[in-house]
Amino acid sequence: MRMLALACILSPVLAWGQGTSVLDAGIAEIRDQVRYVPEKALVQLQKMESAARSAPPATKAEFLAQLSSARVKLGQKDIALQLAEELIAFGRAQGNTSILAKGLLTKAYTVSAMTDAKSAHELAFEAEKLANQTQDIPLRVQATITSGQSYAEQGNFPVALLKLQTAVETARQLDDLLPLASALNALASLYDRMKEYDKGWAVLEEAVQAAEKLNSPGRIAQARQTEYVLAMDSEQPRRALAALQSALEVARKMGAKGLIADTLVNMSDNYLKERDYQRVVRYASESLAVAREIGDATTEAVALINIGQAYMGMGKTAEGKKNFEAGMAFYEKTNNKPELQAVLLEYGQALERAGDFQGAISAYHRERDITSALFEKQRQKAIWELQEKYEMEKKQRRIELLSRENQVKSAEIDNRRLQQRVWWLLALVFALAATVVGLLYRKVRHANAQLEVKNLELKAQSSLDPLTSLYNRRHFQEYMRAHNCVERRGTGGEDIVGALFLLDVDHFKHINDTYGHAAGDIVLKMIAENLRVALRETDMIVRWGGEEFLAFLPAIPRNGVDEVARRILTTISSQQIEYQNHTFSVNVSVGFAPFPLIPADTPLPWERAVNLVDMALYLAKAHGRNRAYGVRGFDNFKDTSMEAIEQDLERAWRAGFVDLSVVLGGTPDGTPPAGAHGSNVVPLKSAFKAGN
Repeated sequence: MRMLALACILSPVLAWGQGTSVLDAGIAEIRDQVRYVPEKALVQLQKMESAARSAPPATKAEFLAQLSSARVKLGQKDIALQLAEELIAFGRAQGNTSILAKGLLTKAYTVSAMTDAKSAHELAFEAEKLANQTQDIPLRVQATITSGQSYAEQGNFPVALLKLQTAVETARQLDDLLPLASALNALASLYDRMKEYDKGWAVLEEAVQAAEKLNSPGRIAQARQTEYVLAMDSEQPRRALAALQSALEVARKMGAKGLIADTLVNMSDNYLKERDYQRVVRYASESLAVAREIGDATTEAVALINIGQAYMGMGKTAEGKKNFEAGMAFYEKTNNKPELQAVLLEYGQALERAGDFQGAISAYHRERDITSALFEKQRQKAIWELQEKYEMEKKQRRIELLSRENQVKSAEIDNRRLQQRVWWLLALVFALAATVVGLLYRKVRHANAQLEVKNLELKAQSSLDPLTSLYNRRHFQEYMRAHNCVERRGTGGEDIVGALFLLDVDHFKHINDTYGHAAGDIVLKMIAENLRVALRETDMIVRWGGEEFLAFLPAIPRNGVDEVARRILTTISSQQIEYQNHTFSVNVSVGFAPFPLIPADTPLPWERAVNLVDMALYLAKAHGRNRAYGVRGFDNFKDTSMEAIEQDLERAWRAGFVDLSVVLGGTPDGTPPAGAHGSNVVPLKSAFKAGN
C-alpha cells in the first residue's frame, strides 16, 4: 500500500559527486544519515550551512540538495520545496546544466512526497534530458534511475526496464559502488512488479553484494526490504519474514526511525496474510507509534488500516471499523483516489466477512463511485487528447492552405508585371490563374470532405469503449433521453416491457492481483463477447465503468426477464479463460428489473430505475455472488415512498414494499449449484424466510 517511490528511494542519493575539499567530504560522509537518520543529519548540515553557502557552485548545490532531502524525510515539505526552488534558480543563474538537473531532481522528490506524482514525473523526465547533456556520470545514473521509476509508476514497464538497465550499465563505469547499488535495487524491484522473479533474485544478489562492500547498514536494510517484497510475491513467506527481521535488526541498530516504522508495518502486512491477528496488532501498533513520532502520515495510515483489519478478523468489529476509517482519512485528505479505491475494496471485503452486509454495501458503493469517476476522467482525457490532435492537424492544414494562397497571390503579381510587358502572354496568364484557382477549389473541397470524415470518426469513438467496443455510458444516456418505453401487449397476449440488467465481475481485483491487469482486460473482453452471444442484436450492451456492464432490452415478455438473467449468469460462468498457462473461469453478479418501473401509477425516470438495479446488484454481491437479484415491482406503496425504498432496498423488501426475485448462477459446467433443487430461479421471499 506504500507509494511515492521517487521520494522514498532516490532523494537522499544526491551526494554521489566526488568532492575533493574538506567540506565536500563532510557532506559525503552524512549522505546515509540524510536517508536513514535525517534528524541527526540536519543538525550537522545546519552547522556547515554558512560555509557551504559561500563555497564553490558544485559544493553549494550538493549542500542544498542534501538539506532539502533531510527536510523531506522529516516531513518539512514546504521548506524542502523552497530549497529545491532555490537550487533550480541557482543553476539557471550559473548557467550550469548539471546543477539545474540536480535541482529539478530535488524538486521531483519533494513534490512526489507531496503526492503530486504527475508533476514529479514531468520534472524527472526534464532532469534526465539535461543530465544526459553533461559529463557527470553519477548524475546521469541518478537521473536515469529516477526516470525509469517514473515510467514504472505510470505502468510503462518496457520503457522503465530499458532506463534501469541503462542506469546499471552506466554505473558500472564508476569506482563508487553507491550508484550501482541503487540502480541494481531499483531494477530488482521492477522485475518483481513485472513478475519476472528469477531475474529479480539474480539482480538483488548483486545489489546485496554491492551494499555489503559499501559497508552501509542502511543499504543492506534497503536490500532486505526488496528481498521481502520479492519473497512474498514469489510465495516464499518464510524467506520474506526472515528478510524483514534482518532489516528490522539493522534499522534498530542504526536508530533509523523511518526505516523501523516501514519495516514494522511490512511485518504486520506479512502476518495479516497469515491471519495471525495478535502479531498484526503488535507490529502495526509499534509502527504506528514510531510513524507518529517522526510525522510519517503514510505509514501511520497503513498501520491503522492493518490494525483495523486485524480487529475485524478477531471479531472486534466496532474497534476495527474505527481504526480502518482513521487510516482511510489520510487517503481522503490527500485525495489519493487510486489508493482510496483499493482500501475501500479491502474494507468492504472485511465488513462482509464480519457479517456487516449493510456496511459492506456502503463501502462497495463508495468504491464504485470512485471507479466510475476515474473511468470517466480517463475517458475524458482520451477524448481531449484526440480532439487536441485533430485541432493540431486542422491548424496545420490551414497553415498549408494559407501558404498556397500566398504563393498564388505572388504568382498573380508576377503575372500582372508580365502582362504589362508582354501582351501576347496575356491569354496564357489567365489560363494559368484559372487552373490554379480550380486546383485550390478542389483541394478545399477535399479538405472539407476529410474534415467531415474525421468528425464522424470522433463521434463514433466518443460513443464506444476502446477496450470492449461496447457502447459507453455517455451514448446510453443520450439514447435513454430520447427513448420512450411503455408496457404493451404482444401478439400472444403477453405483457411486453423493456428490461435493465447491471452486472459486475466477482472478485475482479483478485484476478488482477493474481494474473495481472492484462488478464483482467481479457476477462472484460470475454464478458463483452458473451453478452453479445447471450443477448439479441437489437439489445443495447454498455461498458458502464471498470468491471461493470449494463444491458438494456427494449422489448421482452415480462415473464422472460428472469430467464435472461439466468442466461447471462450461465453463459459467462461456463467460459474457460486461458492465460499464461493458467486456466480459470469467472462469475458475475447481476441486478435487474423490468422497465419502466411504475410505483403509484407514475413511471420512474430511467436514472432512478438504474439506481434500483444497482442496489439489487449489491444485494447479490452481499448475499453470495454468482447470482442475480431482480426488482419485480412494488406493494403497499401508499405506506412508503420511493425515497425510503432507495435509501435501503433490503429493508423495504423485508417490510413488504418491494417484490424481489433471485436467480442463482450455475457451476462452470452449467449445472445449478448445490441446494438449488432443479430450478435456479427462486422467489426471494421464500428463499430468505427459509433461512430466518
